[in-house]
Amino acid sequence: MITIFNTLYLNFSKKMEIHSILILRFAVAIVYIWFGSLKVIGISPAGELVEDTVYWFRPEIFVPILGIVEVIIGFGLLIKRFIPVTIILLLVHMTATFFPIFILQKACFDAFPYCPTLVGQYIIKNVVIISAAFVITGNYKKDNIEECLIT
Repeated sequence: MITIFNTLYLNFSKKMEIHSILILRFAVAIVYIWFGSLKVIGISPAGELVEDTVYWFRPEIFVPILGIVEVIIGFGLLIKRFIPVTIILLLVHMTATFFPIFILQKACFDAFPYCPTLVGQYIIKNVVIISAAFVITGNYKKDNIEECLIT
């Protein structure tokens, strides 16, 4: 039984080694395109959070623009040649997503720093997206970047 499990796991592991970065790129792209699209059409559950965080911009303009940027990041992850620039844009965006923790601390934590609200959890999960960006970046070495820029 253990031998069968090990064989199945090894075969699965080999497939994941080949396809895992592509799957990760698609997964993060889906999140960006989906969440960004919700901002563009004005039905994002995070819209109010964005409005309260970036209160000095008119939300009816800023939130859809942010959504467009998120959609661009999503599509940039799908197109191999744009990945280096997209990752930089993604990391800048992800940095900005942590602003509410400092600006709207009461909305993010019932008890700082160990009891995040749902909003806080929504923000903290971005650590996973940042980690995914690092993994994707690590997969595109100098040769890949030159190939991306040439093709």
